[in-house]
Amino acid sequence: MTAARLVRLHAVSRRVPVAATVIAACAIALRIALRWHWDAYGALQLPLIFEAAAAVAITVTTGSLLGDPERVAGRRLPFLRLVTVLVLAALAVGALAGAGYGGHLAGGTLAVLRNEAGLTGIGLLSAAAFGGGLAWSGPVGYLVLGVYGLYARWHGPALTTPWIWPARAPGDLGAAICAGLVLSCGIAVITVRGARDPVGE
Repeated sequence: MTAARLVRLHAVSRRVPVAATVIAACAIALRIALRWHWDAYGALQLPLIFEAAAAVAITVTTGSLLGDPERVAGRRLPFLRLVTVLVLAALAVGALAGAGYGGHLAGGTLAVLRNEAGLTGIGLLSAAAFGGGLAWSGPVGYLVLGVYGLYARWHGPALTTPWIWPARAPGDLGAAICAGLVLSCGIAVITVRGARDPVGE
């Protein structure tokens, strides 16, 4: 089996084309939404919602319909998992940052990079814990926490922990380190062991 065919089959089995389409749709929707006039609080929340949606699209691709047979037969599986996550994450950051180019994207490219990295990491850890089918729960749950953090930042008292990175300034080093650590842990776990298989597979 050639490398190109292996990559293509892995991408199809993981629904990567669908995930890429969802990411593109998120970027288009963000671009359209940025043309409207938002109050400052709404403008802060808006990018985070689309970043979470893109992270969900990425992390759902960690699930496999093949289960144990794939694990046994796929020696290149860890490499394919790693490449899939990195390519989709880069696509999400590029698409969402590009959607905000020339517009009033709250936080700019740095915030998109940090938030998307952290949300994707949370999704990958959720996939490892709950399975690819439930990987969405991590980013969606953190979205609620992030929205609350933005609310507290706007209305007070502001939350000071860097672990709620959406509520921090785009250039905040502590928040960037926390998001990067979560992404690194998520990539390491999903690369080595993959998403948790459903019971019975």
